[in-house]
Amino acid sequence: MAFFGLFSKEKKESLDQGLSKTKENFFSRIARAVAGKSSVDAEVLDNLEEILITSDVGVETTLRIIKRIEKRVAQDKYVGTEELNRILREEIAGLLSENNTSDLQEFTVPEGIKPYVIMVVGVNGVGKTTTIGKLANAFKKAGKNVMLGAADTFRAAAVDQLTIWSKRVDVPIVQQGMGADPASVAYDTLNSAITKDIDVVIIDTAGRLHNKVNLMNELTKIKMVMKKVVKDAPHEVLLVLDGSTGQNAIEQCKQFTAATDVTALAVTKLDGTAKGGVVIGISDQFKIPVKYIGVGEKMEDLQVFNKEEFVDSLFKQS
Repeated sequence: MAFFGLFSKEKKESLDQGLSKTKENFFSRIARAVAGKSSVDAEVLDNLEEILITSDVGVETTLRIIKRIEKRVAQDKYVGTEELNRILREEIAGLLSENNTSDLQEFTVPEGIKPYVIMVVGVNGVGKTTTIGKLANAFKKAGKNVMLGAADTFRAAAVDQLTIWSKRVDVPIVQQGMGADPASVAYDTLNSAITKDIDVVIIDTAGRLHNKVNLMNELTKIKMVMKKVVKDAPHEVLLVLDGSTGQNAIEQCKQFTAATDVTALAVTKLDGTAKGGVVIGISDQFKIPVKYIGVGEKMEDLQVFNKEEFVDSLFKQS
């Protein structure tokens, strides 16, 4: 089922183009798996299992999908290979529906919470700073006042990059430079946001995974300090993952969910990879809503994740 009303033509085209490598890899391999077959038998299912696993859907999620397809094949008695795409599409859509609480239509925040505080986590190199900049731009376009907080003070480059994005998007930033106490930056950012009547605050944090205990302590301290200013902050902990790293993204998700309470995911760089299936695996394994996906380099190529549109695009034949 396609909810075309929710997406503009430009967004649909951007999504289709962003997933093109995944689709090309996925469907060409499925076509080879069913070549010469008239029905979905054990061999076809074995081949499909291998395709899903090597498309970075993940072992656990793949086995769940295969089990569902096996059940349908058994119920229907005879399923032709031409029906496999339809069944696979329906099962993936069903899986995503179970694992995401709801689809957002636009870049919005809950009513009655001001400022709405988003703490962004993720390792260096996944597109964290870029995602923050694009998020700020999207919220600003939606009519919200936005402020950034540069609490990734471990690297000078992180502060510099976020400052560049703040100028590019034309939103204020609070920063104290490299080596500053991250919790102090977050504290000052929220105080400034209240003074300036800001709607949305986005706090960047350091993404070091070499010592999970230190990471956990640092993120916990930042959250505790923010609560002194805004009682329920952060309202959202957004983990940014690089979709092009496939199973490594799943491993990063394991590490960060063990270190802090992640409430939403952003999966970036889907346009440069054939590993778009990782979105399905991450959603299924962690039961954390995928909220945003990055499907290109342009400012507008960070999209609100819509599971129906994602599946429509993934299975759309060129």
